[in-house]
Amino acid sequence: MNFELGAEERAFQAEVERFLEENRSDAVMDRNPEQLSQTVDTPAKRAFMRKLAAKGWLGMSWPRQYGGAERPGIYDFILTEALSRHGAPQPGKGVGIVGKTLIRHGNEKLKQYFLPRIIRGEIEFAIGYSEPQAGSDAANMQLKAVRDGAGWRLNGQKIWTTSAHFADWYWVGARTDPDAPKHKGITLFLIRMDDPGLTIRPTWTIGDERTNEVFFDDVFVSDEFVVGELNRGWTYVCEALDLERFAMMPIGPLEEKLDALCAWVRGARRDGAPLRDDPLVRGRIARFVAQLEVARMLQRRVISEAVKGRVPTVESSMYKLYMNELGKRVADGALELMSAAGQLEVGEEGAPLGGRFERSYRYTVVDTIGGGTSEIQKNIIARRGLGLPPSY
Repeated sequence: MNFELGAEERAFQAEVERFLEENRSDAVMDRNPEQLSQTVDTPAKRAFMRKLAAKGWLGMSWPRQYGGAERPGIYDFILTEALSRHGAPQPGKGVGIVGKTLIRHGNEKLKQYFLPRIIRGEIEFAIGYSEPQAGSDAANMQLKAVRDGAGWRLNGQKIWTTSAHFADWYWVGARTDPDAPKHKGITLFLIRMDDPGLTIRPTWTIGDERTNEVFFDDVFVSDEFVVGELNRGWTYVCEALDLERFAMMPIGPLEEKLDALCAWVRGARRDGAPLRDDPLVRGRIARFVAQLEVARMLQRRVISEAVKGRVPTVESSMYKLYMNELGKRVADGALELMSAAGQLEVGEEGAPLGGRFERSYRYTVVDTIGGGTSEIQKNIIARRGLGLPPSY
């Protein structure tokens, strides 16, 4: 398989890099490797997204009838990777998860309302799947949706809704048929985040990232804001999760992190000797660099499936699992190389590389949970990829 970019793709890559250099701003771009800026909303970041939209870069692979350019999916990949390397806001949930699902399954009213706003960079979404008893097993969601005239009344709770404190709309799965098997009775809804029946409470993770609990108290959703067919929501959720696992794990941040670690090793000394001359240190760094290339190849398998119009279920799980574990290995290895000083936090005097790897060590734990835990990825690979029977 040839993964080399063509002339037009390289020209686009260069155009994106020029744009990012011309629009460089500390108010928009956060160069820390964990991309914590993606969970914070500011007017500057929304303005930046509108600039991307003005360039025609949001929804490039969408059909023209919905405002896209029908460009191959590789262009979305090039843009996402460039944005991630610069710590800039990314198209994220709206263009990928919500937009692409609406194009496939949404009614005409939802398409006409949401798709133009998504592609203009005017709207932010939160995703509501996980619940106290439905984390990794999202199909076990119990948020109740009960028929009420021309709509539904929702009561219950969601957790780990990362963007709830600034999103405009909520993309929510709820149980509309309590008697159906758990994978069959779920429906997707779109709800305004300022609905008076929603209560949002913050939850802070070990990686300094804010996520949220969201409580539903008689939230009414009309039938017009049901996504696709009733009770087929789990199918749409699975498609969206496959897209999310790829979009949420670009190579760029880990590449930047490893480059920073290599630069630090070149200049560091231990017991008066250059650290770079230690054969064990050189071997560890070499393994990290080689494993980054493995991750890159796994990522390109995902891209290959996506550009062919297929849903990369197993490929996404393989990529996410490997990237999560590699991120943990790099963070753990960095702290070992830095010894006690590596435990100094961001802002503390003498912290190697400004404390970025102490934060990274904590944040990589969060990575193994978002978009489906590592255990879930292993199950997907075993059952769908290798054809193994389910374990009970």
